[in-house]
Amino acid sequence: MEKPEEEVEIKELVGLVRIQVKRGINLARRDAFSSDPFVVITMGSQKLKSFTVKNNCNPEWNEELTLAIENPNEPVNLMVYDKDTFTSDDKMGDAEIDMKPFLEIHKMGLQQLPDGTEIKRIVPTRDNCLAEDSRIVYDNGKIVQDMILVLKNVECGKIEIQLEWLKNPGGSGL
Repeated sequence: MEKPEEEVEIKELVGLVRIQVKRGINLARRDAFSSDPFVVITMGSQKLKSFTVKNNCNPEWNEELTLAIENPNEPVNLMVYDKDTFTSDDKMGDAEIDMKPFLEIHKMGLQQLPDGTEIKRIVPTRDNCLAEDSRIVYDNGKIVQDMILVLKNVECGKIEIQLEWLKNPGGSGL
């Protein structure tokens, strides 16, 4: 008996976004004196994970993770966990990254701008996880957005990240 061919769904790639996970600020303690935090970013079926920083509630990751954007309307979720050796990892909060303002700027197809030009400023609202104003700027030939996210479902903690659109010659674009 022949096996039926597996149907492979090929999704159209819109583009790539590099998410630089910079640092954690005042993260919750999940061990006796500290935590061993790492970050997981998910979008659809994609799951990216940072390395673990030992014994630090103010970790510096400065790690770049790249997401393939297939559906610009799909949410990007960020989760922070405490790495445990003998038990399951403890949750240390989560946040949703609001990609819409960043992706809207890229639809505009901006060309060369002077370095440091602020293209858009996003203010914190109940609908986003921003701790403070977030700026989308033209910097060194790239459009980037810096943001500090307040973690939800936890007593304290923030995560600083930066978004950067990567040119994708094969993608359909926005």
